[in-house]
Amino acid sequence: MNKLLLSLVGLLCLTANAQDREYELSDPHPAPAHIWDAVKTVTFGWGSIDERYQLNAVPSLNTKLQLRAWRGERVGAQAVLLAPEDVKKFKVEVADLKCGKNTIPASAIKKYFVCYSLGDAFRNKEGKVDQRHQNHEKFDSCLVADRLSPKTEMSVSARNLRPVWLDIHIPQSAVPGKYSSLLTADCDGKRISIPFTVEVNKHVLPAPKDWSFHLDLWQNPYAVARYYNVPLWSEAHFNYMRPLMKLLADAGQKVITTSIIQHPWNSQTEDPFESMIGKTKQLNGLWKYNYTVFDKWVEFMMGVGIDQQIDCYTIVPWHLTFEYFDEATNCTRQLKLKPGTQEYVDFLLPFLKDFAAHLKQKGWFKKTCIAMDERPMEMLRAAWDVVYKADADYRIEGAADYYPEVEPKMYDLSVTYQHKLLSKEVLDTRKATGKKVTFYTCCGPERPNTFTFSPPAESAVMGWHAMAAGYDGYLRWAYNSWVKSPNQDGRFRTWASGDCYLVYPGGSSIRMERLVQGIQDFEKIQILKKELKGTKLEQLNKAIETFRPNIFPAKNNAAEMINSAENVLWSLSK
Repeated sequence: MNKLLLSLVGLLCLTANAQDREYELSDPHPAPAHIWDAVKTVTFGWGSIDERYQLNAVPSLNTKLQLRAWRGERVGAQAVLLAPEDVKKFKVEVADLKCGKNTIPASAIKKYFVCYSLGDAFRNKEGKVDQRHQNHEKFDSCLVADRLSPKTEMSVSARNLRPVWLDIHIPQSAVPGKYSSLLTADCDGKRISIPFTVEVNKHVLPAPKDWSFHLDLWQNPYAVARYYNVPLWSEAHFNYMRPLMKLLADAGQKVITTSIIQHPWNSQTEDPFESMIGKTKQLNGLWKYNYTVFDKWVEFMMGVGIDQQIDCYTIVPWHLTFEYFDEATNCTRQLKLKPGTQEYVDFLLPFLKDFAAHLKQKGWFKKTCIAMDERPMEMLRAAWDVVYKADADYRIEGAADYYPEVEPKMYDLSVTYQHKLLSKEVLDTRKATGKKVTFYTCCGPERPNTFTFSPPAESAVMGWHAMAAGYDGYLRWAYNSWVKSPNQDGRFRTWASGDCYLVYPGGSSIRMERLVQGIQDFEKIQILKKELKGTKLEQLNKAIETFRPNIFPAKNNAAEMINSAENVLWSLSK
């Protein structure tokens, strides 16, 4: 009986934990209660994908929505339910999109509830936006709408709202034309329908795997194991990661993130990166390497469709500490090794030689980069010497501000958003030799960026800036390095909320969806540039040029910039 009771208690605890992952905290800065006095009945209408709606605000809504899309494109839409009284069961359903005899099935439309978590806002003592965010005393906590939950039903408390996000996938085979549909809210049996249309263009967007945009969002498998409390590299672990990484593949991700040493970034995240390659010094003094975890992770990622590049971090870690198992002492040992020393060469050279042989045996060598980020120049030079001594055909990837010394060595070079733009001559030379150039944002700049509180359109700016600067794509250091409880509280001990992750356990985010829209725009531009001539091409280039500056002025409104540029794209593609 006692064992049965313990089992039941354990089951209840697991259920409670699963439910806890979906709850929301209260808003520390709620809107004034009196603004709801004029709302007499449950209301459902269209909002804007450029807005993060405050949980208890009363925004103006529209009764109609007109969307535009290429065939093969994903477009987003946001509707909002206003609830002056409690709604116990709120569900939504969408009808097939119809254009005469042609149909896009409702199954092509994914529905999400927009959920809220605590985030930061950069503010100074006067309450104005502060360009400096290093001082956490200036952070102002707020409840932000960002997480997209695939739940099929929610309750809505009185005098609150609940946004709904639609992710509409237009099939590449769709017949061009204007399609009509209805989005219906079911509120405790009361149904409210709002119409929308999607005008489908004749142009076809390639599948994400065929996009040219070089997307490099770093994955953290260790965060997934911790969050779901499953053993690392177990079947359960991979099952939880599969939809998460498939979401990344569907965004056009090109790179697999691997960690080839212990804690390459000095344990800066909630879940440090462990080494995927075991290193053992045998009794005879020779080295033995275990690639089991590395192979399993790479094969898994390739299986979900991310298979163009493998980045291996790193041989220049921030802590300069290298770990291995010593058979002579039967324990794990750590070495402090500085690039440029003989000890550094003695440790890494045999590993890099063996690693190259393993990669070639797997057929992965030409896809692999030894990756380094934000390290001093003298360390990079010493590290390169060891890499090329191990195998002259190794590729190097790096995120660095150093230029021009770094540039020729890097197969895949990423510079900060604020970095001086690379010249056309350098870019042309790199493209001619098949080398990649991207830019990255991280804890800065404040704008544009992809924090949980960033205006959603700033995520779409990334694709446009890459095109305007002549770069191949975008890098961000954290796709899913989740904080302790990301669904409830996105704040972190070191950086602004959302800096560590773009998606949530179990779902996407407004930021991620808008980032994909900017990437799709990048792909559209590539297609149109091959078609347009004369004044039409000049018109397109003028729209692109507005996104070229590497400083984003505070006066710039990202939503206005994106909407204006996308209007140009649409008019030129008709």
